[in-house]
Amino acid sequence: MRKFVRSLACVAVAVVGFAVVPPTPAVAQVAVGINLGPAPACPYGYYGYAPYNCAPYGYYGSEWFNSGIFIGAGPWHRGGDFYGRADRNFDPRYGYRGAYPAHEEHFDNSRDFHEFPGNEMMSHRGEFRGGGAHR
Repeated sequence: MRKFVRSLACVAVAVVGFAVVPPTPAVAQVAVGINLGPAPACPYGYYGYAPYNCAPYGYYGSEWFNSGIFIGAGPWHRGGDFYGRADRNFDPRYGYRGAYPAHEEHFDNSRDFHEFPGNEMMSHRGEFRGGGAHR
């Protein structure tokens, strides 16, 4: 009988021990973040898709500039929806192999955007919207 009481006491101590210590919940940490930093300093704007390289003169139309300053595309654009003309012929995804702005090159005010035809309308997110008119 003593063995039975002793065994029962050990089981009771074990049950009380497990009941007193609350289970610790498993903590899963999932973090997704994109740290883009400042917009690239590009005299004629930057492509609206990663890695956001500087675009050459002729890629963006005059709507994308204000007093010679590129007003934004891609994730740095602040404000509502914006659409402007772009020339896809200057996009490396579609075969462009020409020159890009040189390091420390500045906006050239002597270049004229008024005759810029463009061949696509593009949103500030880099999404193309078809022909030469906003849809």
